[in-house]
Amino acid sequence: MTVDMVVFDIGNVLIEWNPERFYDARIGQARRAALFAEVPLLEMNDGVDRGADFLGSVSALAAAHPAWSEEIMCWHDNWIEMASPAIDRSVRLLRALRARGVPVLALSNFGVRTFEIASGHYPFLAEFDHRYISGHIGMIKPETQIYELLETTCGVAPGALLFTDDRADNCAVAAERGWQVHLFEGPDGWARRLVAEGLLTEEDAA
Repeated sequence: MTVDMVVFDIGNVLIEWNPERFYDARIGQARRAALFAEVPLLEMNDGVDRGADFLGSVSALAAAHPAWSEEIMCWHDNWIEMASPAIDRSVRLLRALRARGVPVLALSNFGVRTFEIASGHYPFLAEFDHRYISGHIGMIKPETQIYELLETTCGVAPGALLFTDDRADNCAVAAERGWQVHLFEGPDGWARRLVAEGLLTEEDAA
């Protein structure tokens, strides 16, 4: 089926998201491993992505784990360092699609405040035709309701959507709903897929 609309995840598709790398550089790999084993940082982040207050969530976790308080607060104070850098070729592909007149959406797990921070740092996040951001919606991928919301509001049949995400579970739910999917493993493969679908030329995708 012809692709009429392209849907991008953001983290690890357009922007690198690697808190482990940040902590490895800051406190060393061994202490980072201990921190992530003892403190539910990723679970806390899921709550933020569902719409919980960013500072309040991080501060509450720090209070609950005083031995790690300083390290936990880095999740708030140094967040943009974890969400960097931009994946430049992916950004070029986003802009090339728009230049070709292909509607481009974002479907991403992001908190309200963290997306505000990211948008201030990465102006290209304002370039989508529409953004489905989990913190504003109150649902996260791979919950089916967030996919259904996009389907019912984007004006395009599920089979005409091409979705890229770096997580296989997120892609699997989209595929089950009839979307075309691409598991993002780097911008080169994504570029080849967009060319193969006839959405971009080789020159566009360079």
